[in-house]
Amino acid sequence: MHRNVVMEFNFPSKVLFRAIESFNSLPGVGKKTALRYTLNLLKMEPDEIMRFADNIKRLAIDIRFCEQCHNISDAQRCDICTNTGRKQDLICVVQDVRDVLAIENTQQYNGLYHVLGGVISPINGIGPSDLNIDSLEQRVKTQNIKEIILALSTTMEGDTTNFYLYRKLGAFPLQISTIARGMGFGDEIEYTDELTLGRSIVNRIPYKGGANK
Repeated sequence: MHRNVVMEFNFPSKVLFRAIESFNSLPGVGKKTALRYTLNLLKMEPDEIMRFADNIKRLAIDIRFCEQCHNISDAQRCDICTNTGRKQDLICVVQDVRDVLAIENTQQYNGLYHVLGGVISPINGIGPSDLNIDSLEQRVKTQNIKEIILALSTTMEGDTTNFYLYRKLGAFPLQISTIARGMGFGDEIEYTDELTLGRSIVNRIPYKGGANK
């Protein structure tokens, strides 16, 4: 789709076209924005452009996912998992890495995380086996975890995943909590303002096996 949109322009250079096409392939970047990004790069010094390109290249070479929590990391384990100053017996379960960033920005949480990589959504063909659920269960089995916070989006898919995790982990001797409903139904964690999200974490409530009110 992006290729057809971009080719509406008349480009004097194939190199320019390919650069614009790359920007245009990103979510939310239209053809005019892609053109503006590319032309702005051309205003930079060549060494600046090379550093920019190298930073993007490093995403494919150096970025990995934490072997424990599945957060983005530069090493086998991320800085959060290896930080002994954080509560090692508390895990906040989130949908993706954007939620980790959102919660960290509230400065109201000092435990560990577990990134599921999505939520259960039969319509989209996503089942429990497609998510990082087995590794979460393994952490609960092998580590002295005292509380799991379910911090998924307040959508039907999020609630379905909460319930599945509750059934999966409910037999273990730990507290299962969910974020308080400071967020409206249908809200995504990453788009919730920091104050509301922070309060939702601090004022979390025991999960009862259904939608908490």
